[in-house]
Amino acid sequence: MGIEDDYQNVEDIRDTFSPQTQNHRQAKGQTQKCRRSRCLVLMTVSLALICVLLLGFIVLQYITISSYKNTGWLFMSTEPKNWSDIRQYCMDHGADLVIINSKEKQRFLSSFATEPVWIGLSDREQEGNMKWVDNSPLNQGFWISGEPNDLLGHEDCVVMNAEKPNYWNDLSCSDIRNGICEKLGLI
Repeated sequence: MGIEDDYQNVEDIRDTFSPQTQNHRQAKGQTQKCRRSRCLVLMTVSLALICVLLLGFIVLQYITISSYKNTGWLFMSTEPKNWSDIRQYCMDHGADLVIINSKEKQRFLSSFATEPVWIGLSDREQEGNMKWVDNSPLNQGFWISGEPNDLLGHEDCVVMNAEKPNYWNDLSCSDIRNGICEKLGLI
């Protein structure tokens, strides 16, 4: 038996009989458990806070373009789709593609567009006869010079152009874009 073995025996005896060491080990184990618990709580709280912040950002973005003259709520689609799918997206959310019937509303909406976005205007039923999604006729348009031009004979849906945000352009309804939805009446 060497010195190292004797030292180990003394440590084993002290660990077995010393209440201070036992309490210290228990406390140390509880501290580690407590640290793990705190870590889990902190992680959970952090994730919850991130979710709240993201939800807050989405709601803020919704509210930012939401109320237009107390007539309804406006919101942007969450992902680009063709005109029909964007319209369905709007309807699935209790809305429809936006109808722009005044220069003031056009200016208001164009301040939010950073890319060309679908609006609720098309001549899908009859070429050259532009109608809004509620079947009302187009009375005033905000067209880019030379538009609508029905290029290649299949441009039947309208976007608000981001490069020239106060102007519209007709495109193929199968193009992929975001859209602006409008829910009439206050929520």
